[in-house]
Amino acid sequence: MTNRLPWWMGGILLSGLLLLTFSIYGADRPIGASTYVPYFAGVIFDLDPDKYSYLKEIKNAGSWEGVMLFGSLVGGFVTSIFITKSFRLSLIPTAWKKYKNGSIISRLIWSFIAGFIMIIGARLAGGCTSGHFMSGMSQLAISSMIFGTVVMISLLITGRYFYNTKKDK
Repeated sequence: MTNRLPWWMGGILLSGLLLLTFSIYGADRPIGASTYVPYFAGVIFDLDPDKYSYLKEIKNAGSWEGVMLFGSLVGGFVTSIFITKSFRLSLIPTAWKKYKNGSIISRLIWSFIAGFIMIIGARLAGGCTSGHFMSGMSQLAISSMIFGTVVMISLLITGRYFYNTKKDK
């Protein structure tokens, strides 16, 4: 059994994180992650911000989000290894193997396709799930409420499709 915090502790910690990031002592802006993708692409491909106005617009946000994402990755590893002791490396999650197939190639292809669709959707929505759910909903933004509703409906439909197998019936 893993060590878990009570659900309400997550809410308190998230509130503290949001207060810090919105404050002048933190990032002085909402939490988000998808802006880092075009920022990082601009850095990798040495794109000229004068030619691509969006890169000029996201210059400061993108660099901050990279640090946050790296910290989230490291924090996730530290937590799963030392605190919950639940770390395991697997190319095929148990549910994927049970409900779909045991092919690593199939899993990687579908993961890439899903990730690609998600990042396009995040950019079209003007922000990612972390930005809309954590920052937008905490500010009661109508666009984030709509986004959250659409995501929850999509999750229900996808879950129903993913877990619906003929052999379970």
